[in-house]
Amino acid sequence: MKKIVIQGIPYDQKSSFLRGAALAPPIIRQTFHSEAYNSFAENGINVDSPFVVDKGDFKVNGLEEIEAVTAEHLKEGFRVLTLGGDHAITYPLLKAYAEYYEKIHILHIDAHGDLYDVFEGDPYSHACPFARIMENQLAVRLVQVGIRALNQHQREQVEKYQVEVIEMNDLDVHNVPSFDQPVYISMDMDALDPAFAPGVSHQEAGGLTSREVIRIIQSVKAPIIGADIVEFNPTRDVSGITAALAAKLMKEILSKMLEQ
Repeated sequence: MKKIVIQGIPYDQKSSFLRGAALAPPIIRQTFHSEAYNSFAENGINVDSPFVVDKGDFKVNGLEEIEAVTAEHLKEGFRVLTLGGDHAITYPLLKAYAEYYEKIHILHIDAHGDLYDVFEGDPYSHACPFARIMENQLAVRLVQVGIRALNQHQREQVEKYQVEVIEMNDLDVHNVPSFDQPVYISMDMDALDPAFAPGVSHQEAGGLTSREVIRIIQSVKAPIIGADIVEFNPTRDVSGITAALAAKLMKEILSKMLEQ
């Protein structure tokens, strides 16, 4: 089994509305290790494992540095779980991954498609990572779940890149597409309804419940080669609700990675 490295990327320079996601990694980690919880996931696996190594947070000044940090961990033979940060970090993460894995499938859980070609003049905005990923052929399949804010441009991008989109209007968590290739999970905390995750910059009502997201993660049968948890903004959290959920999702993702 390949070991898993946890890396924090406290970067939110590509956020379009509010900053604050850069504060998330140490708060997720602190909550994850809180004495309020134990280290066992719902599948019975203890994620306090010698196969999980936390390398802490990496201060980065741009997307190239994010790619370099990640590439170094992949070179050392790790799978990588990244704590962000805004969603712009997913593009350099996948650039690094594409050097080591072929035919990557992505499970993207989000309220937004993040498929803009350019947003507010920036092609590397947190609203654009999956356009960059798909145009550069860093993945062969992109499945998006929980989407509820597509405009006409993004619908055109969906068609252009043949993205499989399960919008909230059509969601059946018992029938999320399966995967037959290695999967990378990108977990945007605003996929959840603000009732479950108020601590995000873009609160989009009508979203997933915490149980629905956990069920989606638990349904993945293909090997999970990496993941990121992004867009948690602690400055908007209420009583640590979103921090607790981010830590819970981190535990469930780690346990699925350890299971395979």
